Formats: sequence, C-alpha cells, structure tokens
Amino acid sequence: MYPLLRKLLSFNWVIVVLMTALTVFGIVVIYSCTHKNPNPVYAEMWNRQAMWAIVGGLGFLAASLIDYRWIKLGALPMYLVSLVFLILTLAIGVKLEGARSWLRLGGIQFQPAQLAVLSGILVLALFLSHFRKLPPLHKIIGCGITAGAPALLILKQPDFGETMIWGPVVFSMLFAARIPYRYLIALVLLLAAAAPPVYYMGLKPYQQARITSFLDPEIDPQGASWAVNQVMIAIGSGGWAGKGFLAENTQVELGYVPSTTVPNDYIYAAIGEQWGFRGGVLLIGTFAALILTCLYVAYRSADDLGMLTAVGITALIFTHTFQNIGMNVSILPVTGVPLPLISYSGTFLAVIMFGLGIVNSIWIHRKALPGAQKSSWPA
Repeated sequence: MYPLLRKLLSFNWVIVVLMTALTVFGIVVIYSCTHKNPNPVYAEMWNRQAMWAIVGGLGFLAASLIDYRWIKLGALPMYLVSLVFLILTLAIGVKLEGARSWLRLGGIQFQPAQLAVLSGILVLALFLSHFRKLPPLHKIIGCGITAGAPALLILKQPDFGETMIWGPVVFSMLFAARIPYRYLIALVLLLAAAAPPVYYMGLKPYQQARITSFLDPEIDPQGASWAVNQVMIAIGSGGWAGKGFLAENTQVELGYVPSTTVPNDYIYAAIGEQWGFRGGVLLIGTFAALILTCLYVAYRSADDLGMLTAVGITALIFTHTFQNIGMNVSILPVTGVPLPLISYSGTFLAVIMFGLGIVNSIWIHRKALPGAQKSSWPA
C-alpha cells in the first residue's frame, strides 16, 4: 500500500488540475450549445461527454500508476489492434457526414483513428529510443512506415483532418530524437512538394471546397463558406466579455452556425460568443500551461523513451488545439479536428486523458533506473 500511496502523492498536480478544469469546462460548453436542441441525440451530448470523462479519468489514474516503461510490452500490440480496427472501419464502419470513421463493436461506437495516433506515438517512441544508433535516414524511414500505415487507412475513410495530425507529431519526435536539421528541412520540403498532388488526387470535392473557401471566404457565401463566415460572426459578436452563459438569440442558438458541428468542430465559436475575447484567451492560456507542463515533464524524464513519449503526446494536444482554434478563427481551413478535452468526442476525450496519464507516469517515475540512457535535449 505504501508504494501506491507514494505514487498518488507524487502526481503532477498541475496536469491533474488543468486537465480536470478543461474537461469540466468542455461539458459546460457542450450543455450551453445543445440544451435547447429539439433532437435528443444532441440535447444529451453533455451527459454522454460526462460519462466518457469518467472513463477517461479511470484511464488517467491507471496509466499514471503503471510504470510507463511497460510501454515496451503494450505499445506494439496496441498499435496492431488499432490497425485492425481501422481496416474494420473501412469495411463495416458507421458512415457519418460522408466519412466512414466510426466503428461499432459490442454496442460501443468509437473512432479508431484517435486510438491509432496514440498507439503510433508509443511505437515511435519505442523505436527511436531503442535504435538510437541507427543512421538518421533509417530512423526517418522507420518512422515513415510506422506512421504511414495508419495515416493512409485514416485518409481512406476519408478523414483528412486526423491524417494531418501525423505530420507535426512525427516531426516533433524526430526533432526530439536529435535528427540532424538538414534531414528535417528536406522532409518539410518533400511534404510541401507532395501537397498539390494530394489536393488534386487525394481529397474529395467537399474537402477541396473547404480549402477553397478558406482561401477566399466570399467565393461561395451560401455554400462552402457559409459556416466559416457564421463562425467568425459568432466569435466577433462576443466582444470582450461575451453575451453570457446560456445567452439567447445567439448565432449558435439560432442555428446560423450548424448545430450538427457546434459541439465538435466549432466549439470555440460557442466559447467566443458566450465568454468573449477574455474567455477565449483564458482557454488558450490554460492549454498553453498544460502543454508547457508536459514539455517540462519530457525535459525531466528519466530516459529517451519517457522523453519521446511525452513530446509525442504534447505534440498531439498542441496540433489538435492549434488546428481546431485555427479553423474557427479562419487562419486554417476546416478539417473537422476536435478541441482536446473540450469538444464532444467520447473516444478522443478518453484517449487524451489516458495519454496525459502516461505523461503523469513519466513524471512519477522520473528517477532514472540503472543503465538508463537519455540523449541531451535538442539545442
């Protein structure tokens, strides 16, 4: 019992407090933008989000108490299972809004793509930490194969937003693994060169329309650009202090911002409209504090495995946050990426909380074991 109590007392309470605050706030925001929806599927979203938060909380606790070094045993099986789930999703998955991204097994509907990203991070961390002496090009190829298999299956669904997540995550882990800058620059240039072919041959027409409307919001104001423009109006109308919690006659309540996507893609629009600029800044500041805390855990980790895992999970949270808020304020095209801990997305909420539990475990077990090796932090 004593070692268990010692672990509980050794929690990184900054992560616990910030994660809990964001999760509770997310439930409140989901309630505020769906409670008047006549469709019970949407009106009860906040309730289902709360239940997923409990599941995620239990996952966070379990991941925190288990030594993260057990990743060596569980990472690869988890990764292979996620690939099987992705294949099943393409074959028998539930099709929603033009994408076959959801899988229903045993009465539970979940999104395997998000599980695949987390398991991919664990396998990448294991690969890069175990094969430290491989030539840089071999490391890049190994990471490309590891990330490429699930990324292609996710793109096939098609879920372009979740596919894009892999790029920053893999890049950040390669950087943390001290891959020489010339290789990283070449990789960025290669991805940039691949963008036009992907746009014309890899994207569906509605996905191309999202990018076109982002570049020119006035090109189709009653069609592809409608939601983007209404989201900007909603955020701008909130002003400094916002219209208030459960305010009436808002863009969100009146349905100008599509009610089917407000709890997911456009949750930040609801926050900006009700809580204003100061609410949005406070939210971004909370995410910044969480991300910086996770990076500090990576810095203080005992070995390369812990450092790379923490960096990968931090990059996952940062990329989702940047993409979601970016598409709400029109600095990025709409990609359908949820805001971590805030947007309605049961699977993703549980995955992020479990991932933060692993980061917490890295903090708890930061005392180096005999023979453990850790590379110097990138300069």
